[in-house]
Amino acid sequence: MPTIRDWPPAERPRERLLAHGPAALSDAELLALFLRSGINGKTAVDLARELLQAFGGLRPLLEADRHRFCAGHGLGTATYVLLQAVLELAHRHLGEQLQRGDILENPDSTRRYLASRLRHLPHEVFACLFLDNRHRVILFEELFRGTIDGASVHPREVVKQALHHNAAAVILAHNHPSGVAEPSRADLHITRRLAGALGLVDIRVLDHLIIGDAETVSLAERGQL
Repeated sequence: MPTIRDWPPAERPRERLLAHGPAALSDAELLALFLRSGINGKTAVDLARELLQAFGGLRPLLEADRHRFCAGHGLGTATYVLLQAVLELAHRHLGEQLQRGDILENPDSTRRYLASRLRHLPHEVFACLFLDNRHRVILFEELFRGTIDGASVHPREVVKQALHHNAAAVILAHNHPSGVAEPSRADLHITRRLAGALGLVDIRVLDHLIIGDAETVSLAERGQL
């Protein structure tokens, strides 16, 4: 049975990554590096392609729960744990990028970080990024969880947490499990309420980001803050 080791070195995923960097590899090739071996006459790359097709892409595969993931042919708990660890490392890497300097100098990093934390959740979550007086990250915190229809956000609790963390500013964020990032009237209403409540204790709301499936909407950029 032919294996990846029988391929020319320039075509093997590991050797291609070392020679050209990870961006040169396809989703299937990257996944194959974690699978390590194929099954039933299929190479790891062949198996990876089948899994990506079965799950509907890389993101659904990585965001599948343990039961569904391990039900995939050729997958198991060890692979699930490994990929979940990689995802968590990615979250922490993005978080450290934000903590190195003024968050206003890293708007793209802010979006990527918040999207990575909230986009995949099946229920609505409201979170805050608490910042110091130089707009450096103090803490990311999920404050409210709701159903797929919405979350109840209490301004008093947001103010309480902001004071507890000695924040000078906050960035609000929540996800839309529907995948559509367009803000609702309720989103605009709660943003105004929170900005007013936090303003009474001299804490600025810099933005409210709404996380959809493929888009993140900034209320500050739209002039709706």
